Amino acid sequence: MNIQNLIEVIRRDYALDWHGIHGIDHFRRVMDNGRALASRTGAKRHLVDLFAIFHDARRINDRMDPGHGRRAAELVESLQGDLLSLSDRDCDLLMYACTYHTDGLVEGNPTVQTCWDADRLDLGRVGIKPVPERLCTTAAKDPAILEWAYERSISR
Repeated sequence: MNIQNLIEVIRRDYALDWHGIHGIDHFRRVMDNGRALASRTGAKRHLVDLFAIFHDARRINDRMDPGHGRRAAELVESLQGDLLSLSDRDCDLLMYACTYHTDGLVEGNPTVQTCWDADRLDLGRVGIKPVPERLCTTAAKDPAILEWAYERSISR
């Protein structure tokens, strides 16, 4: 799996500003957040990385965009066996994480929870400071992690 190749595929059909609030800089911060969390949650890091680049890859606007998570999951499914070679279980986890990442859920598989927290920790970019009550993992609720991620999200 080559992340750079996947990013190029995503960029080719990306409907929004590549450097906008849901673009490549957001993908990178979500990936960094996820990696920091995965070391403490036991999440599957390769799925956390993939979530970071896929979860907003099929947005059609920067506001309310119901269905963008499902469309991201469909993209994952379309690339499985071609640019992606995930086990069935891992593909299902990634698709679930993408589909439901904006639904406010907090319960689930540790890898899915880590994905959701990695994204939520980047809310500062849109003027929202993440609160522990809306996060899934103990790692993401750690005040040091919250502050680190928030500072990064507002200094874009």
